[in-house]
Amino acid sequence: MTAYWLERALVDGAIRDSVRIEIDGGLFSSVRTDAVADGADGLAGLTIPGLANCHSHAFHRALRGRTQRGRGTFWTWREQMYAVAERLDPDTYYALARATYREMVVGGITTVGEFHYLHHGSDGTPYDDRNEMGRALMQAAEDAGIRIVLLDTCYLAAGIGREPEGVQRRFSDGSAEAWAARVDALRPGVGAAVHSVRAVPRDDIPVVAAWADEHNTPLHMHLSEQVAENEECHAAYGLTPTELLAEAGALGEWTTAVHATHLTDHDVALLGGSAAYSCFCPTTERDLGDGIGPSRRLVAAGSRLTLGSDSHAVIDMFEEMSAVELDERLATRQRGHWSAVELLTAATYDGHRSLGLDRTGRIEVGHRADLVTLDTTSPRTAGTGADDSTAVFAATAADVVHVIRDGRVVATAEDRGRIGEELDTAIRGVWEG
Repeated sequence: MTAYWLERALVDGAIRDSVRIEIDGGLFSSVRTDAVADGADGLAGLTIPGLANCHSHAFHRALRGRTQRGRGTFWTWREQMYAVAERLDPDTYYALARATYREMVVGGITTVGEFHYLHHGSDGTPYDDRNEMGRALMQAAEDAGIRIVLLDTCYLAAGIGREPEGVQRRFSDGSAEAWAARVDALRPGVGAAVHSVRAVPRDDIPVVAAWADEHNTPLHMHLSEQVAENEECHAAYGLTPTELLAEAGALGEWTTAVHATHLTDHDVALLGGSAAYSCFCPTTERDLGDGIGPSRRLVAAGSRLTLGSDSHAVIDMFEEMSAVELDERLATRQRGHWSAVELLTAATYDGHRSLGLDRTGRIEVGHRADLVTLDTTSPRTAGTGADDSTAVFAATAADVVHVIRDGRVVATAEDRGRIGEELDTAIRGVWEG
């Protein structure tokens, strides 16, 4: 048994003083507020539950600072992304993912949902172990100290009615049935994903949805990130992407729609009515010029908000949280759409639930013992009240000073310099190797 005394902590939806917690077997066994330290290790500052990054493409980290140069669109950015995807092998992907996951951990992220579709060799030839790339990601997460839910992604087409082209051949298993057979060999600890309605034909989406339902796993998909995606889907099927997913039986409480940016009123009603999660990735959506999604309307309709860092233009869940509110202000020219506690819930408890992880994301007896402690005296946080608004609207990932996952210390502020060196080495290995 391990005990900590937390100066301030988010417990039962509010900031409490003097919280004494005990951890046994990686779970909280006792949580007491207004308690004395009584021999426990002290953690000064503000402590919140571990953060869930619900949408990650680890290999995109190699693009940071490169794709932001000059003009272009999502589609020109995609060509640069494909150039990285073509270069990776299991060894270079492991090194890049491990360093990227270490960047996440030192920023307070204790769980990552990895949206994985680099399945085969660069020419589409499967490795001897058809899941070698997925296993590399899972090992990278283990070695980095982060919990991973590998969202193994079905990706079968270059666009509606088009065979995979170029590097896309390494993404494809040839059919949804072949995808399911490969993923069966990778379980447990794996969820399912439909890349998009562009990349998975209409008749294959139900196969993936049925696999997720049969195995009781989460089902994630990119949804209406681009207007062109909506136009292509409507031209081919006479439906919006959301309507197509509903027709395929792919919407439900286990579903997460990533981005959910360009939606009709009917789309919002379908997502809300199914109680699906809506995963917003604001730092990526602004970087790519995607647009601002209707976060508040989705939640009002019954959806649940979660967050991801997606392309890793920024890895900072505090930035993602504040950006949801600030983007709504830009879109509506009004303030005060989201409370700090609501955004913290999206980044912790609801985020973990969207990845199929129950009893995770709260400082509560019986939950996984994940703790993230923030410095409340930094140049960013000093004088801000050391409360929930400090965490969401003042702090950044750089203010994280201590991270515990499953009761084990996995990062402190001193790790940052070494992680920078690891990232530099790994990214050089991708571009120069």
